[in-house]
Amino acid sequence: MLEIKDLKVRYGNIEALHGISFTVDKGEIVTLIGANGAGKTTTLMSIARLPRPEAPTVIAGDIIYDGESLLNVSPDVVVAEKRIALVPEGRHIFGNLSVQENLQIATYALDKDANVKDAYEKVYSLFPRLYERRKQRSESLSGGEQQMLAVGRALMTGSNFIMLDEPSMGLAPVLVYDMFKALRQMNEENMTILLIEQNAKIALEFAHRGYVIDTGEIVASGTGKELMENPDVKKAYLGG
Repeated sequence: MLEIKDLKVRYGNIEALHGISFTVDKGEIVTLIGANGAGKTTTLMSIARLPRPEAPTVIAGDIIYDGESLLNVSPDVVVAEKRIALVPEGRHIFGNLSVQENLQIATYALDKDANVKDAYEKVYSLFPRLYERRKQRSESLSGGEQQMLAVGRALMTGSNFIMLDEPSMGLAPVLVYDMFKALRQMNEENMTILLIEQNAKIALEFAHRGYVIDTGEIVASGTGKELMENPDVKKAYLGG
């Protein structure tokens, strides 16, 4: 479904990715793990085709999605036509709008004949708290509820490929469990997921496969179980 081929990107004169390659198959959950500054968020920004200066410039390689290059595709087309959604680090919800209004904004990418009612019902069944708070201003939500809203907003675009950047950041342990339970349900309903997660242990337990990025290069790959048993990965990311 997604193939990253020898991708090199840079911010100004600084090269951030040095020719990384990896794949995500349809129906998979794939995680990227690595230290802060390793290039994980840069990778997601590159796939989403976000513009400069926030995102980097691709200087070599390719991003292939469903057999077609995304290099000359604009961000709005990535969402509206390619059906790829990014849930960014920090959530970036619209705090002055209600929960329902935040979700409604995402529906503008849908086709005119799309069943918006079903989309709302899907989000609210996945995250019942959002239904309870649908009329509240989003800035009044807890951190966990805001993260649910960010994921729900991505679902409202009708995407079948979702990228998540640190979905558990700042959440209480019980909410982390609830979030990953919801993501698992999404995957079981045919959502393909590319995940960045600060908690490497839960990410590798959750994902089918994973890749380790270190200073802009892929240094290890395998199934979640294989990476959890890799001595170098255990030492660097799993506390021994």
